[in-house]
Amino acid sequence: MLIRKTEPTDIAEISEIYKNAKKFMIENGNPTQWKDDYPNEESAVADMNAGIGYVCVDEGMVVAVFAFCIGREKNYDKIYEGEWINSEPYAYIHRIAVKKHGRGIVDFCFNECFRKYPNLKIDTHENNIPMQKVLLRNGFKQCGKILLENGEERLAYQKI
Repeated sequence: MLIRKTEPTDIAEISEIYKNAKKFMIENGNPTQWKDDYPNEESAVADMNAGIGYVCVDEGMVVAVFAFCIGREKNYDKIYEGEWINSEPYAYIHRIAVKKHGRGIVDFCFNECFRKYPNLKIDTHENNIPMQKVLLRNGFKQCGKILLENGEERLAYQKI
């Protein structure tokens, strides 16, 4: 497997991965984290154009997608019911989704991101139990809760 920046030819595959991820979330008790057709093709194109869109490729096929950003995430400025491990510069991951679960793809993506920037933050919905398990398995610590711009609450994680 390898990680590379998103290319225009990846967009259709990314859209399909997002569609399947939403279905997986609904089937696993998390029907509200990704709603209103988000994320979608436009999200993937915006990430690509901003230079933060990445895919994981295995045997020539896109098997995962995510946004990897170095710098400040304004939603992480305030944390409730806990605190971040440190206040050092960090990178963060958003919109991670895989084509097929149970193959260690998310673990690979997290490890590659951590190798590039060893202070990572991420958030997820309280109903996204599969992602919470993956985060803990990969050494992330639940630090508290954050609020998104729309007022929705998310569990906040960090790995150093």
